[in-house]
Amino acid sequence: MKEIKKYDINLVKLGNKSHSYEFELDDRFFELFEQDLVLGGNLKAVVELHKSELLLQLYFHITGTVRLTCDRSLEEFEHPLEVEQTLLVRYGPEDQELDVNVLQIVPETQYINIAQHLYDYIGLALPMKKLHPRFVEEDQQLEDNPEAEGLLIYSTGAADEEEDDDEDGPVDPRFAALKKLK
Repeated sequence: MKEIKKYDINLVKLGNKSHSYEFELDDRFFELFEQDLVLGGNLKAVVELHKSELLLQLYFHITGTVRLTCDRSLEEFEHPLEVEQTLLVRYGPEDQELDVNVLQIVPETQYINIAQHLYDYIGLALPMKKLHPRFVEEDQQLEDNPEAEGLLIYSTGAADEEEDDDEDGPVDPRFAALKKLK
């Protein structure tokens, strides 16, 4: 619990101007969250906070590397990451999340903790397919050469209907009766 307090920003002492914060996100940061998405990392987060009477604007810039598990070989590897996100915090009658990047807090709020936002932004920047760098090159070659894996044929089923209209093959007697109704 004490570890997560490092990511608190004291709003009471802030004047209505711009403020800058730097956070180091290492393995201990990722241990704060019960997850298996990221094994660890070495990241630096720079947060620019612009405070006004009605609104807080937080600009996140996160750079560094995260340790992931390869989906294909289950090996650990370092993946470079660079994230830029914006979070808007407005004052309102109750605390609630209005949108993915818009929060509402009561004016009496003294601290805002950004640890979950940092973690979420890192998670959103991860690739869907986590591949060790040696496999990325192989996949790129397959994508560039579609004949390497084989030929994909797509059919909508329209060709089958056209064949039924021809009188070449035997037709189900039920459909023959329906054709006579035309």
